Amino acid sequence: MINVLFVCLGNICRSPLAEGVFRALVAQQGLTDKINCDSAGTHGYHIGALPDRRARRVAADYGIQLTHAARKLSSDDFANFDYIVAMDESNLEHIQTQSYRSTGFYPEEGRIFTYRNFDQQADESGVPDPYYEDIAAFENVYQIVTRCGEQFLEYLIKEHKLA
Repeated sequence: MINVLFVCLGNICRSPLAEGVFRALVAQQGLTDKINCDSAGTHGYHIGALPDRRARRVAADYGIQLTHAARKLSSDDFANFDYIVAMDESNLEHIQTQSYRSTGFYPEEGRIFTYRNFDQQADESGVPDPYYEDIAAFENVYQIVTRCGEQFLEYLIKEHKLA
């Protein structure tokens, strides 16, 4: 089983959308028995909360239900997940620092990265945080994580010979 963790700041906007979209893409490919995913936040601002109502609304518009309860990234995540996917550079740095503090090592290359690495249309390195924005910003995040998810899933299929 390949385990993927999506990480943003508070785990109520970007990472739950990324998780929900990716889970749907994995199911469409019939790979739910081979790929598992979850999401977390680098900070514990919203522990136990559902994703932001705007994220849930946008996801629902595409037939995806977000039911994840927000949680904070833990030291166990570095042992339990094969890939840890940051939504932006700031969260990537936080993840790398926490990885070093938890394990005594910096993460190996290719294991922890920003999601926009898989977006050929990227004009910036991070998925923008829509928290203080309107519903259009959440729609934009949905489109970004969908593009990234499609490319990342294609990468996993090739890398792990899942096809």
